[in-house]
Formats: sequence, C-alpha cells, structure tokens
Amino acid sequence: MIEPNNHSNLLEQDPYKYKLQDVSEPNLYREIYPYTEVPKIPFNFRAVPIGMPKEIWITDTTFRDGQQSRAPYTVEQIVDLYKMLHRLSGPKGIVRSTEFFIYSEKDREAVHQCMELGYEFPEITSWIRATKGDFQLVKEMGIKETGILVSCSDYHIFNKLGKTRKQAMDGYLSVVKQALDVGIRPRCHLEDITRADYYGFVVPFVNELMALSKESGIPIKIRVCDTMGYGIPLPGVAMPRSVSGLIYGLQHYSDVPSELLEWHGHNDFYKAVTNATMAWLYGCCAANCSLLGIGERTGNVPLEAMVFEYASLRGSFDGMDPTVITEIAEYFEKEIGYHIPPMTPFVGKNFNITRAGIHADGLLKDEEIYNIFDTKLLLNKTAAVAVSNTSGLAGIAFWINDYYHLQDELALSKNDPMVQHIKNWVDQAYETGRTTSISDEELIAVIQDYDPQFGKTK
Repeated sequence: MIEPNNHSNLLEQDPYKYKLQDVSEPNLYREIYPYTEVPKIPFNFRAVPIGMPKEIWITDTTFRDGQQSRAPYTVEQIVDLYKMLHRLSGPKGIVRSTEFFIYSEKDREAVHQCMELGYEFPEITSWIRATKGDFQLVKEMGIKETGILVSCSDYHIFNKLGKTRKQAMDGYLSVVKQALDVGIRPRCHLEDITRADYYGFVVPFVNELMALSKESGIPIKIRVCDTMGYGIPLPGVAMPRSVSGLIYGLQHYSDVPSELLEWHGHNDFYKAVTNATMAWLYGCCAANCSLLGIGERTGNVPLEAMVFEYASLRGSFDGMDPTVITEIAEYFEKEIGYHIPPMTPFVGKNFNITRAGIHADGLLKDEEIYNIFDTKLLLNKTAAVAVSNTSGLAGIAFWINDYYHLQDELALSKNDPMVQHIKNWVDQAYETGRTTSISDEELIAVIQDYDPQFGKTK
C-alpha cells in the first residue's frame, strides 16, 4: 500500500504500524547501560533528515521541575519570576507556557495570583497526580492543560511500577481519558524515553494517544523526556539514545504533529542544550527549560541558553527581551539567595570578565576581540576585567576606563604613569603571598592615594 506522508509530503510505501510487544522480562538494554560502566553510544549509521518546524518555542518548568531540587519558592517569588518570564517572552510569546504544582494551598495561591495578571504568555499549565480529583481541581482553577506522568522504560514499568507493558499502557490510557472527560488538554510526559523500548512500547503507546486525540478532538501533547540525560545529538546513533531518531520516529510512525512535540532534557552528560537544539532541528516545536537550568540532579535545559539558541537559529529574538535575563539572575542572587556559579554563560558574574593580561589588552584595543557579542546591548552586562597577578598594564587600564566611564581622549592607555603605579602595587601584593583578585574598593583606594582628584575632574 502506498500512502502520502503529511510530514515529508511524499508518497511512502507500505507504512508499518507498530504493535505493543508485551514481553515477560524487562528490556534494560544492558549492552548500552551496563551500570557498572559508563553508558555506551552505539551507532547504526542511520541518518534522518533535518526538519525544523515553521515555528519553534520555549516552555518553562521553573515552578515544577525547578522546585524539585531546591527549597520551594515563596508565592511572591513565583509571581515576580512569572512577570519577568512574561517580559522576556515578548509579544509573540516565544516562552509559550510554564507549569505549576497545584498540590498545596501555597501552590494554588501562586497560580491564582499569576492568572490575575491576565498574561496570554507564558500560558499557565499544571502538573498533577493522575487522579480524577486532581483533574477536577485543574478544571475548577481554570487551567486548560496539565502534565501527566507516563513512564515508558522497562526500568520504570517493571522495576518501579511492578507492571507489564500492557498493564502500564492500559493504566496510562485510562488516566488520559479522565483528563479528556473533563475537557483538559493532557500533556503526556514520556519519562525515561532514552532507555525505553521505542518500537515495542513507545510508538504503539503514542499511536493510541493520537487515536484518542483524534476521537476526542482535544490535542494531546507528547513530552519527550530524556530523564537521565542519556540522549545523544550525534548523527547515526542507534536508538533509543538518538535525539533525532526519537523525534523523527514520533512524527513518522505515530503521526504526532510538530506542534504537539516537546523535548524535556537533563544535563547529566553535559548535553542538555545541544540535545534541545537537535530536537528543534528535527521537528519538535517546543524545548522545555527552567530558569538557570535549576532542576533534578544536574539540572534541566537552561531557559536563558535556549533564548540565545533561538536567536542563533532564527536570526532574531522575535521580540524577546534578553536583558531581562540579567534581571532574573540578579533576582535569584539578591532576593532568593541562590548562588550562580560565576563562570555560568550569560548569567554568571565572570562570564564576560577576563583576568588575562593578553585578553585585557585586546579588550582595551577593541572589545569585540574578546567579547562574544555586545553583552551591554543584549544583556545589559558590560565586558569587564578583574585585576589580578595576570591582568598586566592593559587589564588595569581597562578596569579604570570602565569603572570611571572614560572614553575617547579621556581614556587612559596602559602607558599612563598611574597605571604603572597601580601595576607596581598589584605586583607587590602578589609577591608577598596574596592569592585572591583585587577588589574594586582596593583599586579605588590606591587611585585616590595616587591622585585624590581623580574621577572628580575626569
């Protein structure tokens, strides 16, 4: 039989419909995941075509997965962060939705206060236990979409739930039907998909979900959860670790539209951002993230990273305001008390600061030489130099010009006598055992000692 494929817009011969393989023993892929060794990356050299959707967007899990790895946010903090997410998202709603717990009175109060703001984006969604009472609560609160956990690897089905694949599938489908019965859009979280039997369970299960969606007229979203960070972005990787293969298969074997596909990754093997980008490239509309990547174990995909991935792929922020990212980082540090590692891209205090004298010399001549982009324009963070034993004359001159806002003919060169005086002072400090960077306050004191009028007349 020959049928047209809506994704490739080509005729495909004899499309095979995968059936559930209800095995008696779990398939734990021990050849890939031996547990006593580092997981293996097998290749089968099968490549699938890039197929980025016409639109891509970001979804957020800061108030759900992001709260599972730290002390809960207060209601006020959630509302403040939600407002900033809205500003970051822009008029086109590139940050499309965010999910909340609704278990406690505090959770529900945060949802109510955020809903009262009346923002279209990010849309407020929930994550609940799969019970009829919780579905009813979602509806009563006016939430239109909720996440449902549907673990899909045999590690979970056999070893955690103690069920067969058929029992698990039947239970999951029953829960999804409960959501549909009360008019709630289900978002099915396919937990641990990168260790699941893709053709023996995942594809047959998703086929059933798509049939329910068609029958009910309610879209059912599929969240592709790389729960342990096992996904691999390289071409030609064998299933179930291939990110491109996972997305391609859901589109072509289960007819899931791109707009109903969402990637949810973790950073256990440092691949979270790259995997999320690959999901976009191969047909997934949504990349699920959390602010600063805060989440279980090694964390989720950092939302701020995907803002820049989006702009890199699309050539535009499409109305997003990236300067809000700096405000969010400052809020986490000052209001929430969360310490951001200083070398963290975009949000760490040192991400665009250099201590190397040779780099400072380049910055002094042309900022673009050692700054990744105009960080002042895009993130409201000026490229800077921290003075230490490796900063040299150029680093000290750059620090003075930056701190005192000296430009053009007023800017000091590295040959200025005061710069040489400070350099001698710095060298002496490190020769006598100092190991830390020089603080702004110390540099100001040395400058004032050298020239009490400096900064007042410049």
